[in-house]
Parts: sequence; C-alpha cells; structure tokens
Amino acid sequence: MENGSQSSRYWYDATEEDRRRRAVEVLQAFRVYRAAEVAMRRRTRESMSMGENDLLVLRYLLRATGQGRQVSPSELTRYLGVSTASTTAIIDRLEKSGHVTRVPHPTDRRSIHVVATAASDAEVRATLGSMHSRMMSAVVDMTPEDCVTVIACLSRLQDAVDQVDPHSEVPVDADVTL
Repeated sequence: MENGSQSSRYWYDATEEDRRRRAVEVLQAFRVYRAAEVAMRRRTRESMSMGENDLLVLRYLLRATGQGRQVSPSELTRYLGVSTASTTAIIDRLEKSGHVTRVPHPTDRRSIHVVATAASDAEVRATLGSMHSRMMSAVVDMTPEDCVTVIACLSRLQDAVDQVDPHSEVPVDADVTL
C-alpha cells in the first residue's frame, strides 16, 4: 500500500520535482525553437548577403514604412545600440546594395531619413514569406486561452532575461541548462 504522501499526490498536486521537470521541459522547448530561429536568420542573412545589423535595419525600416513613419540615422543608432560611425557604414552598405535610400528631411535641410526601397521589400517578402506563412499556420488555431498562456510565459521569460546581470553569481545549486 502507498504511503500517505504518495497517495495524496495522486489526487491533488504535483510534487516540486514534477513542477521543476515540466519547467525544464518548457525551457528546453524554447531553447530548441530559439536555435531553429537563429539558424533561419543565419540562412536569411546569407541568402540576402547581409550581416545581422544590416538585416535588423532593413526590417526596422520596412516596419516603419508600414506605420507611415520616417526614420533618421540617429534613430537607427539608438535602435541598434551601436556607434554613429557603425550606423553610417551599415546605411552605406545597404544603399550601395540598393536596399535603402537616403532622402532629405522635409523641413530640415541638414537632416536625412533612411527609407527601404520597394525592391528590398519585395526581396524580404520573397525570402521570408513562406516561412511566415508556416509560422502563422502553426499558431492560428490556438485557443484564446492558449494564446494568453503562451504570451504570458514569453513575457515572463523576457523579463527574466532582461534582468540578467553579467556580474552576478550563479548559486552553486542552480539547475542551469543552456
């Protein structure tokens, strides 16, 4: 016959060990997804002959165009967290490859905006369109409750990784699985 703690676990709540095992499984699933996403981004950069920041700038500019916003080089510098010289080099490369153009600011003749070209929008759509369709198919049938759960989980994970202090010590007994 089972002892009291085992039988009560059967009827009521999972043990701390069960909860930790499920948590590790969820984190591992996110890590596997993240690895697949990183590999997809690498393949995309290679197929478009761009670096990571070049592709980030292009996506940022395309999103801004969709929102009807103009983007300055200084906004791109803040977005990327790089130097103004690095931003200028990225814009130069993207302009040379025909992905962006520099346009004069409408009211300040000393300023410019950076705009993604129509050709780069078409290239991004051709390169990523089927992948986005497959991703949408993977989640479109989720219930509203499933969506709330996934979004809340991702939000908590984002908060957790945003709070990482590179100088803090990891407890010796921490279950760290990278």
